[in-house]
Amino acid sequence: MEKIISYPLSILYAIVFLFWLLIFHPIQLVCYHLLGYNAHRLSVAYLNMFLLRTSHILGTSYKIEGREKLPTNQPLVLVCNHQSMHDIIPIIWFLRKVHPKFISKKELGKGIPSVSLNLRIGGSALIDRNDGKQALAAIKKVGEYINSNNFSVVIFPEGTRSKTGKPKEFAINGLKMLYKFAPDSYFVPISINNSWKMNKFGSFPVGLGTQITFQIHEPLKVSDYSFEEIFEKTEHTIKSYIK
Repeated sequence: MEKIISYPLSILYAIVFLFWLLIFHPIQLVCYHLLGYNAHRLSVAYLNMFLLRTSHILGTSYKIEGREKLPTNQPLVLVCNHQSMHDIIPIIWFLRKVHPKFISKKELGKGIPSVSLNLRIGGSALIDRNDGKQALAAIKKVGEYINSNNFSVVIFPEGTRSKTGKPKEFAINGLKMLYKFAPDSYFVPISINNSWKMNKFGSFPVGLGTQITFQIHEPLKVSDYSFEEIFEKTEHTIKSYIK
């Protein structure tokens, strides 16, 4: 029954979602070229606010806990498990004050209105999964960027999203580069639950009535740990809160 009801709601959701992407594409361009970094950053944040509110059509709700734990005016490495694209929109909106950038596969850097544009011009890293040298160089660059500007970067060390919510093994290399080239940063473990349920029927239709939760854990100052210690502690903390 849920799947049947979801078809018309998912069509409406997709239309409104695409509308916001198309509207904010030129807004981003104007902000970036004429008004500067902060205007562009806010245009992206408000785009994601509208996208997040659009998901209410599907009965989706969000709960985020622990924002008060985030250090201010410090570079942050936001380490998250990955369940769906619906992980990303709430992070951009709810954590907008820490200027989140992303480590993303290069394929997303073209073809998607607003999204691809922001990935290209907003300070994120676009990596080629088939070219390890290029990927590590791009991660190094974004690590240095957040370290110099007290911004944050989001990394999903599972690489690909979990379609069932069950966490996958964390890859080491990306986190190791950020540990090395953002030495003033904090690793911030974040556990995401239930966003996979939005795609429990596949890419279409979309699941209904999902409550997506984000648990922000205690930040770990990079300089206080060896890489092996901080990697193990981060992975264990995230996975221990995944239901």
